[in-house]
Amino acid sequence: MWRVPSRRRDAQRGSWPPTRVSTARAGYLLTVGALLVGAILLAPTSIRMGAPRAQVLPPAPITAVAKMGMTVEDMDRSVAFYTSVLDFEKLSDVEVAGAEYEALTGVFGLRARIVDLQLGDETLDLTEYLTPRGREIPRDSRSNDRWFQHVAIITSDMVAAYDRLRTNNVRHASTGPQRLPDWNPSAGGIEAFYFFDPDWHVLEVLQFPDGKGDLKWHRDRGLFLGIDHTAIVVADTEASVRFYGDLLGLQIVGTSENYGDEQAHLNNVYGAHLRITTLHAASGPGVELLEYLAPRDGRVYPARARPNDLFHWQTTVVSADARQTFETVRAQAPSPVSGNLVAFPDAGKEFRVAGLIRDPDGHALQVVGR
Repeated sequence: MWRVPSRRRDAQRGSWPPTRVSTARAGYLLTVGALLVGAILLAPTSIRMGAPRAQVLPPAPITAVAKMGMTVEDMDRSVAFYTSVLDFEKLSDVEVAGAEYEALTGVFGLRARIVDLQLGDETLDLTEYLTPRGREIPRDSRSNDRWFQHVAIITSDMVAAYDRLRTNNVRHASTGPQRLPDWNPSAGGIEAFYFFDPDWHVLEVLQFPDGKGDLKWHRDRGLFLGIDHTAIVVADTEASVRFYGDLLGLQIVGTSENYGDEQAHLNNVYGAHLRITTLHAASGPGVELLEYLAPRDGRVYPARARPNDLFHWQTTVVSADARQTFETVRAQAPSPVSGNLVAFPDAGKEFRVAGLIRDPDGHALQVVGR
């Protein structure tokens, strides 16, 4: 469980008045005192310090990872890229504004266009802030920087997928498609390639060999099949597992340690050595934690980041009790983006309440309740 460090109160200094007591009496007093001190020290932090009960709320598990999305600069350009190059289909196209969305995002005076795209069973949402505009993705970004996030799009044919991307002049993030070596039992035989979308968001195309990946990736025969997971760079796997696992209820489904020439060229980071942990909710794509054991010079998530910045990604997760999830995270983890959980009476069937929170490294999650 994620815990907020407690502040220790300074002990009051003083001296006992000289008193004559029997040896038995003294022993009794020492025993009772020790028991009382032990009980206090073993009590929950909220009881010892008089903290609000919200600090010890039990977690409200996430029931599904619903979708991933990012902020884009030019919606028409992005929709054309994702639908024509990667075979996504447009599901919806709406424009939003008003107090609820300002409260959700912490961006005053916003007007935004949101487009939902579907590939297979998975959904990607794109948001263009018509006003106010945010910051661009730093051009010197590297795959070990803390703001790195991507979605892994599954292909049935890496050769054909790479040819499609080259024909459409995509910008390389990897040097080329990489086949991970067979000595790695978790990742051996997987083929992967990183590339950029029009706004410099990193995307991955990935092909699983027989015996790896979800069975559905081996049944479908389209070129691009769907989204397997989103991957995020983290500083400390244990801290992130406490957040996503203990606090939000996702389950670890796989671990791997990847290094070598192929991994370095996939990430385009010299000497890349990664600890990879994959978590899943009951349904939806996975969340993959990427901790760089080397090199450890990746930069932290940009200060004062806001959802209208182009480096903003968000993972939408569904909670059985969104209010409890939001309050638990607010009490035990970094400050949320939304000041409070926001009600959307006109949001239709997608969600009734929503709130934006950040994980220990700054990655954004949109918690929704239906």
